[in-house]
Amino acid sequence: MPTHSTTSRAHDIPADGRSDFNFFFGNWDVSHRRLQRRLAGDTNWDVFGGTCEVRPLLGGLGNVDDNVIELPDGAYRAATVRTFDPATRQWSIWWIDGRIPLTIDVPVRGAFVDGVGTFLCEDVFDGRPIQVGFLWSEIAQNTARWEQAFSQDGGATWETNWIMEFARRP
Repeated sequence: MPTHSTTSRAHDIPADGRSDFNFFFGNWDVSHRRLQRRLAGDTNWDVFGGTCEVRPLLGGLGNVDDNVIELPDGAYRAATVRTFDPATRQWSIWWIDGRIPLTIDVPVRGAFVDGVGTFLCEDVFDGRPIQVGFLWSEIAQNTARWEQAFSQDGGATWETNWIMEFARRP
């Protein structure tokens, strides 16, 4: 007698964008470059390492990562929670800084087009309204790149202030 399986097969996943972050599941070494001062005309970058562990949530409609970020002045933990809305075909991404765990950043929202993920939101930085952009690119089986940029002029110009290069751990 045939039975119905509750496990999902790769060919059963709708092609609506919900699997766009599946490449990211697993364990990663991370090379960080972070601008020392944001929106201040600074050109000095801190370079440091870290690790990231990513797993799915919500039956494929979300995922979470747990990060160790090794800043020059001391390491801290952080997490990202991502959820997918099948109705809009968009992802929402929230950042949680372990140094201030009672605060969750405003989510960026967006999607992948031709292998590049673009995610945006309105936020405030140092009392000024800004736009925040996340860009996922250069995605391959064992590597990926993430960038964060701020705009204080409605998106006419952007300052990239954090870059993460991911290398899959063996």
